[in-house]
Amino acid sequence: MRAIVRNYFIFIFVVFAACTDGTSGEPTKSAEETATELLAGLEGSQTWTVANGGSVSKDGSAVTNDFEGFELRFIANNTGKTYTAINSNLLFDSNGSWVFTGSNYDKITLSGIQPASNKEISFTKNQDKLRLEFVVPAPQNARVNALAGFYVFDLTLLN
Repeated sequence: MRAIVRNYFIFIFVVFAACTDGTSGEPTKSAEETATELLAGLEGSQTWTVANGGSVSKDGSAVTNDFEGFELRFIANNTGKTYTAINSNLLFDSNGSWVFTGSNYDKITLSGIQPASNKEISFTKNQDKLRLEFVVPAPQNARVNALAGFYVFDLTLLN
């Protein structure tokens, strides 16, 4: 009888161990899904701002005052990836779409006609901070020429 009980417990243990593989049951996310969550959050929409400790520099000089109240919202859902921008000092379009550039999912390109549009924008996220880095090359027209330079946006998550 002891052997039967012991074998029963061994059987139950083996079945239990086979059913629990140590994963949470959640499907593994792709690199693109993980990168999308960095920008748009778990809920698919996140707003980043210069307020609350953010900053903007152009060619190494602080220009945060030129972007007072700047907000950039990334949205990702089943209809696509879009963005909205406010108080961008004519650097970003007020809205458009975005895509990842390259295969590392650490660069994006925004659609639009403003100087930051159609440029490769590198991004890094660290907790509630997002850094965007990009270059606006000097073109022929004078308005955009004034905006030409290397930009660094250090943004904070808007709660």
